[in-house]
Amino acid sequence: MPVLKREEVKVPAGVSAEARETYLDNYLKATRGTGRLMLFACDQKIEHLNDDFYGEGIDPADALPDHLFQIGDQGVIGVLAGQRGLVAAYAADYPDINYLIKVNSKTHLVKKDQDDPYSPQLHSFEAILELINNGVNVVGIGYTIYIGSEYESQMMAEAGELIAQAHAAGLIVCLWVYPRGKAVADEKDAHLLAGAAGTALCLGADFVKVNPPNAKDGQTPAQLLHQASMASGRCGLVCAGGSTVDAQTFLTQLYQQIHVGGARGNATGRNIHQRSLAQAVRLTKAISAITLADAEVAEALAIFEGDADFTL
Repeated sequence: MPVLKREEVKVPAGVSAEARETYLDNYLKATRGTGRLMLFACDQKIEHLNDDFYGEGIDPADALPDHLFQIGDQGVIGVLAGQRGLVAAYAADYPDINYLIKVNSKTHLVKKDQDDPYSPQLHSFEAILELINNGVNVVGIGYTIYIGSEYESQMMAEAGELIAQAHAAGLIVCLWVYPRGKAVADEKDAHLLAGAAGTALCLGADFVKVNPPNAKDGQTPAQLLHQASMASGRCGLVCAGGSTVDAQTFLTQLYQQIHVGGARGNATGRNIHQRSLAQAVRLTKAISAITLADAEVAEALAIFEGDADFTL
């Protein structure tokens, strides 16, 4: 398992001297001491409304928000990412989870042929600090930017200011960066995704979440992802998990994203929480075995199927 020593963490210069130790604590907690991020994405209740939580093929347990926190508590994750209100409602019952507060969100109702996407900041940075003051284990923040949208400048400006505030307070930052809008012909073009990753680095993020590229010209998505992982530099690249697929397919894709594409983690939501609690918990362990401990796909699949266990 890769181990990142405290003195090996590259602390951004924007982290205040007073907050340096807090930043190191939060970075190592979020990455479970590895420098890699297993992000359990629970922000879709706004993004996709109830489409991801109720319906055919979705376990009935997912209809209740408590399901997300039970998974985060019993499974093996780096951070649980969700909006401030969602975390505030449940965090007292699940104090041991590392939380990453998603600062902006929008629904999927307004389509891009109606208007370019814009996801504004939902609350002040001070509102996040209030959670921390109230004892919530917040280690970082997240923010979505749609590059290519006519509103990209507003989102980048908001993100830049939030990153400066977060680092000054010792929090880590993950940006969701998606090419999207009428100016974007192919949202999963590898070259454009590399630009998205580089944008996150320039804004000062610690991690950037992108969609994996589409296969092209005989190259696999994992091979094409390598351009983005290089462009992100010291900003760790993590891939979105996408819609639910069978566990072997998902774990194989994840392994290739890390070992072929150079990703430094994953950001998975639906593939985890749409399953029963027992299956979802086992899948977090299987994902973390690959992400955090360099397990092979066969080892991770055995963990998911209940034939092995994984702890940190």
